[in-house]
Amino acid sequence: MRYKSKKFLIDGFNVDKIAKTYKTPVYCYSFKRLRENIKDFKKNFKRINPLTCFSVKANSNKILLNEIGKLGLGADVVSIGELLKALKSGIKPNKIVFSGVGKTKNELSFAIEKKILLINAESKSEILEIEKIAKSKKRKVNVGIRLNPNTDAKTLSQISTGKKENKFGVSEKRFLELTKYIRHSKYMNLKCLSVHIGSQILDIKPYEKMLMVLNKIIKKTNYHFEYIDLGGGMGIDYKNSNKKLNLKKYSLIVKKFKEKHKTKIIFEPGRSIIGNSGILITKIIYIKEGHKKNFVILDAAMNDFMRPALYNARHRIIPAIKNESQSNKTYEFVGPICESTDKFSTNKKFQKLHENDLILICDVGAYGMSLSSNYNTRPKPVEILIKNSKIKIINKRQNLKDLI
Repeated sequence: MRYKSKKFLIDGFNVDKIAKTYKTPVYCYSFKRLRENIKDFKKNFKRINPLTCFSVKANSNKILLNEIGKLGLGADVVSIGELLKALKSGIKPNKIVFSGVGKTKNELSFAIEKKILLINAESKSEILEIEKIAKSKKRKVNVGIRLNPNTDAKTLSQISTGKKENKFGVSEKRFLELTKYIRHSKYMNLKCLSVHIGSQILDIKPYEKMLMVLNKIIKKTNYHFEYIDLGGGMGIDYKNSNKKLNLKKYSLIVKKFKEKHKTKIIFEPGRSIIGNSGILITKIIYIKEGHKKNFVILDAAMNDFMRPALYNARHRIIPAIKNESQSNKTYEFVGPICESTDKFSTNKKFQKLHENDLILICDVGAYGMSLSSNYNTRPKPVEILIKNSKIKIINKRQNLKDLI
């Protein structure tokens, strides 16, 4: 993804031509970048040889999941819908982990029937429900228990999952109680200790603290877990500032942890695999003059891309075609939805823009289309994938007539 002769190209394709062919807004993914991300992840954790389960909630497009599966990854799912998509995409049940705090009886029953690798339980009630279903099916089910390690990932509060005030996992006391209970159950195999402390982590210190907590609790259980599921949360460089999580350093401390406990490691990356592989191409409808800033009204809105409105996430916004001019006014990039939160970014230094210019929102591969909605009765955008110098529609633009 780069500029050539002032025009932005994605895997050799001119964004302007993509917009003319597929209209806007359009999600565009680079297979080359996706493959490089997976290759880089595998290289950094080669010595650990983990089972890497892609976090489907980050992007649940079936064609992308199929490509991810063919590149050797499994799936981390949090609903029966995601589980079905993973299976339909060709990912094997023995490489699927089911997470989440509110799995229903039907979801648990389906997961047990499909013989997936693990169900990571998050409460005593869920454990009892799994046991009840397993007994009725005369099965022995592989389960894990998700620990809440009370570890602050030092990231956005809205995407923190490892502190005691968060809804995820169980306390140390409850973890020890559930470990004893499952070990004596006829219908469950205790296979895994699971943990996940948050998302968009760029500092290794929260992971170091998390592993120290796990060391202590494993010692207290006096139990050998076949798997330790360390979750995901690895961040990406949204600001283009070269600030990245040191995966090599993380792999070294995980390697020591693995050797100490003689266990297999599971990772559940999502954003770090798919995030920077996608851009959202959108067109300027109007430029509206304001008192201190100009509103650049795009044809993409918060229903198409929710992250900035949902938790004030920052994404780079760049022009499809560069020019040498600079605006003397601040630009606020907004969508047409009737909400004040329907805005993407405010830029003080930007080139001079005109109505009908194309704008690119960067790094939207994770939690972009998967968080989209039909708010304001707006059809969802088209998704395309560039692979081997060819463009493929991987999700058609919703038809307004069908939507209504």
